[in-house]
Amino acid sequence: MQSYDDDWTDSQRALYDECYRAGGEWAEDPDTPSDDVQHVINLAEADDDAFDDAEIDFPPLVDAVTQASGVTVTSVPASHEDPGFRGFTDGVRDATADDVFGL
Repeated sequence: MQSYDDDWTDSQRALYDECYRAGGEWAEDPDTPSDDVQHVINLAEADDDAFDDAEIDFPPLVDAVTQASGVTVTSVPASHEDPGFRGFTDGVRDATADDVFGL
């Protein structure tokens, strides 16, 4: 289920939406390795304190944010407050069946 922060701008919501769609499509692609899907689900479930202001260079996430924003990025903040990160991880989690990966 798509989930915005109340204080996000329209452009942040649009970035979230595009990354959410990309994450769902990526997770549903039969060529996507299940270990990679599990990795993103773990990121989605992790507490932001565990990231300690880290940046993630996971290629499908970086590609989704680059395509959605129109700006080339090499990493994405590992934070559920970041619309690109949260959109992609929410999209992956929502596209994955509840009986998969113990969800």
